[in-house]
Amino acid sequence: MQYHILWADDEIDLLKPHILFLKQKGYEVTPVCSGGDALDLFQDKNFDIVFLDENMPGMSGLETLAKMKNLKPHIPVVMVTKSEEERIMEEAIGSHISDYLIKPINPNQLLLSVKKILENKRIITEKTNMGYQQDFRNISMAFNERLNFEEWAEVYKKLVHWELALEQASDKSMQEVLEMQKSEANTNFVRFVQENYEKWLNDPNIERPLLSHQLFKKKVFPEISKKNTIFFILIDNLRYDQWRVISPTIGEFFNIDEESLYYSILPTTTAYARNAIFAGMLPTEIAKNFPQYWKDEEDEEGKNLHEDIFLQKQFERNKITAKLAYHKIITNQQGKNLVENYKNLLNNDFVAIVYNFVDMLSHARTDLQMIRELAPDEPAYRSLTQSWFLHSPLWELLQKIARENVRIIITTDHGTIRVKRPFKIVGDKSVNTNLRYKQGKNLSYEGKNIYEARKPEKLFLPKPNISTSYVFAIEDYFFAYPNNYNYYVSYFKDTFQHGGVSLEEMIIPFVWLSPK
Repeated sequence: MQYHILWADDEIDLLKPHILFLKQKGYEVTPVCSGGDALDLFQDKNFDIVFLDENMPGMSGLETLAKMKNLKPHIPVVMVTKSEEERIMEEAIGSHISDYLIKPINPNQLLLSVKKILENKRIITEKTNMGYQQDFRNISMAFNERLNFEEWAEVYKKLVHWELALEQASDKSMQEVLEMQKSEANTNFVRFVQENYEKWLNDPNIERPLLSHQLFKKKVFPEISKKNTIFFILIDNLRYDQWRVISPTIGEFFNIDEESLYYSILPTTTAYARNAIFAGMLPTEIAKNFPQYWKDEEDEEGKNLHEDIFLQKQFERNKITAKLAYHKIITNQQGKNLVENYKNLLNNDFVAIVYNFVDMLSHARTDLQMIRELAPDEPAYRSLTQSWFLHSPLWELLQKIARENVRIIITTDHGTIRVKRPFKIVGDKSVNTNLRYKQGKNLSYEGKNIYEARKPEKLFLPKPNISTSYVFAIEDYFFAYPNNYNYYVSYFKDTFQHGGVSLEEMIIPFVWLSPK
């Protein structure tokens, strides 16, 4: 592809060597000696980039720039000037220039500016694809090793890194390769969890990852004694890749002091994982110690209505004296009310805020055809999350408390996975409705593409009946009943679900922030 450059400078004859250099590099250059001539050509012809001298007689470069941006705002403009005045720089930058060059300029400066603006996408695509191809073998070889929980977290971070990098590339061919590698990674990760999960919960002498019920004791309580108010913000369903797409925005106001990953307990659902976080206990321990608050699958009442009580009791049990506040944000208005009263939050030592938006988004994507069309795949789903965050009361709240003497935790209770493959299962009416795990007395299924828990007590899961068992969907499977099977499968295929065993659901972010 040949790019066409419009170059306006009242001393254009002196720039012939530079123009010749660009032509030798394959660019077509149209030189003019005034802003008026440049504007006439700009209106009538198509150019890929414009070089504008700032100090031209008649119509100045800045005046020409303003008129060009009104006509064709998408065309990149590079301002070229002898002046180093800050005022001129700011005015040019404020007019959305793409680059700013100070005379005397050398040919390589010009070439770098052109490539950076016009060929940026191609160069990044080539380098990204090459980088992933080189790392592909390293990641695949790692699957053949006996990775520990830390190494699996690093593999997942690498896969997310390449997923986000390849998403920006114009050539999508390597994305298909990455999808296959992620699938292979999940197959091996599931095997790893099946071999080790029960040991993590029962053997105190083995190395284990940080799990949901240990989050406060290991990561939060050691920081409570410091004088800053701590905001603990839990965004339900926030995967590591979703954190990565909102983190640059957050980084404008906050230092990211720590970004780590921890493991959600099973089932990877709000009722189990989030209750475990706030109670500091595993599900059977919660059911034993708080029978009045724990709700089993057959109970009609909501299962996360007592997180504030669990949190208070966990502080008391660990002999930590602190003034606590707890807020659960389900509606946009609740979020706005919290922003309006944020000053009152600063009177507490510890403020827990639960945001349910991402969880609602995943369910809305299942239920609403419009949302499914807006977010048909992983990149679109991330984009929707990012768009929500940028326009949410949560981001407004974060910007306000960025001015205060606070520390902030952003984390989640579990992630989600886009399900693609159905797995037939049969159960009676008492079996729960979750697509990624089932609990019941009479579960019937064929095949081994599940993680079975015939003895739930070994996984610290409540056992309402002596014959109760749990099964967890693995990789990208989802449970489907045989009756009305085809409708059920087509309705839920390619939706985002949680409750089972996958990298995306189990390995999740925990981040410490401090205001800049």
